[in-house]
Amino acid sequence: QVQLVQSGGGLVQAGGSLRLSCVASGRTFNSYVMAWFRQAPGKEREFVARINCCGGSTYYLDFVKGRFTMSRDNAKNTVSLQMNSLKPEDTAAYYCAASKDGGSIYGEYDYWGQGTQVTVSS
Repeated sequence: QVQLVQSGGGLVQAGGSLRLSCVASGRTFNSYVMAWFRQAPGKEREFVARINCCGGSTYYLDFVKGRFTMSRDNAKNTVSLQMNSLKPEDTAAYYCAASKDGGSIYGEYDYWGQGTQVTVSS
């Protein structure tokens, strides 16, 4: 069982930056693929970024490439999402997620954080 607790988010003007963090319980954190998803009102939850368990390889939604950076610290059971050059279209609830072998589909992830709101004003 893995529990994920998120922090960060908030309200920022377009062009600004925010950082999201997600702390996981358990001693096997470094065996999980970690990901961030987001869901805007009236839309389906969409993949944003993921990082593999060990080597730290990352993969991003095209729309956020070059603006968002995902990282992990296995010693602290933490993943982060640094979001720069934010756009109003980035407004959504953001969720961290964990899976043994997840890809880019939310159904592949077994554990979810509580979600945190990111609002970007124009």
